[in-house]
Amino acid sequence: MAVAEVSLYTQGLVLLCGAIVAAPLFKKLGLGTVLGYLAAGIVIGPLLRIITDGEEILHFAELGVVLLLFVIGLELKPSRLWQLRRDIFGLGLVQVLFSALLLAAAAVALAGQAWAAAVIIGFGLALSSTAFGIQILDERGDLNTRYGQQSFSILLFQDLAIVPILALVPLLAPAPDHAGGSIITDIAITVGAVVALLIAGRYLLNPLFQLIAGTGAKEAMIAAALFVVLGAAMLMQFAGLSMAMGAFVAGVMLAESSYRHELEADIEPFRGILLGLFFMAVGLSVDLTVIGNNILLLVIAVPVLMMIKGLVIYSACRAFGSSHNTSIQIACLLPQGGEFGFVIFSAAAAAGVFSHATASLLVAIVTISMALTPLASVLAKRVMRDTDTEQMDEKFVGAGAGADVLMIGFSRFGQIASQILLAGGSDVTIIDHSAERIRSASKFGFRIYFGDGTRKDVLIAAGIKRAKIVAVCTHKQETTDKIVDMIQAEFPTARIFARAYDRTHTLSLRARGVDYEARETFESGMLFGRKTLEALGTAEEQALEISHDVRRRDEERLAMQAVEGMFAGQEKLLTRPVTPEPLIKPKRKSERLDKPSERDHQVSDPA
Repeated sequence: MAVAEVSLYTQGLVLLCGAIVAAPLFKKLGLGTVLGYLAAGIVIGPLLRIITDGEEILHFAELGVVLLLFVIGLELKPSRLWQLRRDIFGLGLVQVLFSALLLAAAAVALAGQAWAAAVIIGFGLALSSTAFGIQILDERGDLNTRYGQQSFSILLFQDLAIVPILALVPLLAPAPDHAGGSIITDIAITVGAVVALLIAGRYLLNPLFQLIAGTGAKEAMIAAALFVVLGAAMLMQFAGLSMAMGAFVAGVMLAESSYRHELEADIEPFRGILLGLFFMAVGLSVDLTVIGNNILLLVIAVPVLMMIKGLVIYSACRAFGSSHNTSIQIACLLPQGGEFGFVIFSAAAAAGVFSHATASLLVAIVTISMALTPLASVLAKRVMRDTDTEQMDEKFVGAGAGADVLMIGFSRFGQIASQILLAGGSDVTIIDHSAERIRSASKFGFRIYFGDGTRKDVLIAAGIKRAKIVAVCTHKQETTDKIVDMIQAEFPTARIFARAYDRTHTLSLRARGVDYEARETFESGMLFGRKTLEALGTAEEQALEISHDVRRRDEERLAMQAVEGMFAGQEKLLTRPVTPEPLIKPKRKSERLDKPSERDHQVSDPA
């Protein structure tokens, strides 16, 4: 085996070991996994020097940010994105402009930078870390809160602002290139790429996933999901936008797709691993030499950066009508520099706007501010008022995830049950693993999502943690049992209503402790028998009383069978016609002339 291969495997093993140790430890201490990943990276890289090529790992690990934005896009329907336009293009614009202005002024006054360099420094530092911000929100379950929405809106505008900021770099360089038509060409390429992505998302992606889902090839589904994410990211990078923005647009295009829950579940493991690797790579990239040589400057610069951005964000949020608590939370979540600052500062140094030493110093400032973000977010609680209560905004949850009822399986039983729920005004998220059934249901206007209900990650993506009831309506008994067992093990507080295949399955589900079960043919059989009695001349009230008596006998027999076994309670089972009781009670007890024999009881147990 080659030395390079051994080195690569060794690095992977060391990074995995660092993640396994640091992330749970810091999570246990209440500092969050982000800071744990950072600490692990710093120990493995700058301190112990086990891994020295942190920059290469950082470039690769940026795919974690790309996948993160794709998942976020999946949770935002275009209509919901339009509702956030005020926060995105209002609050986001104010934050970037005023932060850049004040930071540029600080760069001129405190560091003596030229105005051209100060402008790039100001805009570069005005951007916050999408990876850190979204990960912290996701860990705390705050993406659906008011402050989570506004934080996301600011980060989204910052991603959009990368393009004009990068366009400023050659204009402010000592010898800018004024080649005719270059700016127009760049704009045309950008617009063309966005339009191409929108068209592909609208007309090609759903048919693609429908075709693959119909084959039942799960690995192909995962490969297609990764292909779509990376293809969209590369297209946007070619157009001059960030890869993360391309992935986000692709996610939004699929937010109303029937396959969104399955896609989110397929992408989630890659996102989690690569995002953790990204945070570790930031720690690996810390240059302790630059920090040691400029320790005094960094001690001043990092707090100044975080205070200026924090004050701007707080003031902007208050101006846009946010409460004190919400404004404090956002200000303490986004005061750091962002990963896209690395790109801007590198481009500026290459263009001669400022020196490479200045770029290294700025990267160190951004990195240290990132490392302090989890602590700043924790400290936010100390300056929050108890009078404010943060309300969840369920509208931010995308495409039906988090409904009152999560229904798994949409065959005949589920279709009928859903009608009752929808007629009662309940919000229902329905997932099914049959592409053909989803295609057929969509013709009648149903919104069904493709997903395997036996997978924990699919259920999480479909909103099981927010559902009040999980309705397991799958047809096969073994599938229902597998889903029930998994839900009870992974989500013990979930209320489970299950479809039972037959009497034996009913007893099995009751033994598992489900909240409610219903045999798939029992109610229809009861109704059929009652209507047949009425057709034979029995009065409607009497037929109804008879059905109540049969139901009572059946329930008593089930209770006996649960304790004594399947052959218990046979006296509750009617095998011969029953003599109807007269309307006037007789003076003496009547006896049946046709006493049933033992052979009459030897019949199969009905469902």
